[in-house]
Amino acid sequence: MPDGFSDFEFTPAIEGATSALWDKMKSHVTPLEWRVHAPLIAAINELKRAKNAVILAHNYMTPEIFHGVGDYVGDSLGLAREAAKSDAAIIVQAGVHFMAETSKVLCPDKTVLIPDREAGCSLAASITAKDVRLIKQRYPGLPVVTYVNTTADVKAETDICCTSANAVQVVEAVAREWGVDRVILLPDEFLARNVARQTDIGIIAWAGRCEVHERFTAADILELRAAYPQAQILAHPECPAEVLEVSDFAGSTAAMSEFVMQKKPKQVVLITECSMADNVACDAPDTEFVRPCNLCPHMKRITLQNIYDALVRDQFEVTVDPAVAVRARAAVQRMIDLPPPAVPARYDLIKARRHVDVELI
Repeated sequence: MPDGFSDFEFTPAIEGATSALWDKMKSHVTPLEWRVHAPLIAAINELKRAKNAVILAHNYMTPEIFHGVGDYVGDSLGLAREAAKSDAAIIVQAGVHFMAETSKVLCPDKTVLIPDREAGCSLAASITAKDVRLIKQRYPGLPVVTYVNTTADVKAETDICCTSANAVQVVEAVAREWGVDRVILLPDEFLARNVARQTDIGIIAWAGRCEVHERFTAADILELRAAYPQAQILAHPECPAEVLEVSDFAGSTAAMSEFVMQKKPKQVVLITECSMADNVACDAPDTEFVRPCNLCPHMKRITLQNIYDALVRDQFEVTVDPAVAVRARAAVQRMIDLPPPAVPARYDLIKARRHVDVELI
């Protein structure tokens, strides 16, 4: 470590090196917590320089990770793009396992580490490659669009990936390319239902759900609206459709963040994993954030300590079978090669098209 830095003690050198970060986060991290976090942040940032490593930090990381050590921060689409462009030798995925697999698929020559092997995802666990093969047999000739919240094995069985930010764009693009009027969209049932309301393309869906977003209900939103009538309510499209119907806006985590930064609402509610609000709030000090808190237990397995341990010990490397990686990379790359979506979700259509449904496998 640099001169004046001692192992995990809050020294004057540590305080000086991290003062700008503290100014940004002090409304969301207590002084006591900061005395614990700051030495680890300084050590991790020094290790990154020494080992030519970068940290990809998802929007659901806690602020000390997101703002303290994240080199690239954002939603799963943004992190996938940055992984593909990175010149670093080592990528540390501050997120969940499918994200680390995606980084490895896009960067086969890089070392990809995940700080905790058990950082999984309920969506990724909801479907297997065998399931996808059986679906293709049942619906021959239809393209398969797979959410990035899936394993590399599942991606390898599909035609193109999508995220919550670009799902409508991907569905419509692949339908045009294949000359079909129906598309298979896996595995998130609620994302599929919300996409179906924004397009004339028929959607065949799988009954996978995010354990964080499925817990939100329309009743929750109506209670929030009654308690905070001036608040803008922003919902993630992995929520049930009835949640989006009574919200003001819906979109990916990147779209939510952009909404807050551009619109600068006086008061806002983010209907998603609760660390998202803390991270956006650090960059939007004039907006009051109401925090209905549903935690992702998998995201919260990632800590500064295990990020540090991963870098020091080069531990928990993520590998993907090369034959699987080639096929999965093609599906992810087709998504990345599309231009960024022009607009977020069409909430007017989500609210109006209540009769639109999906075929649930």
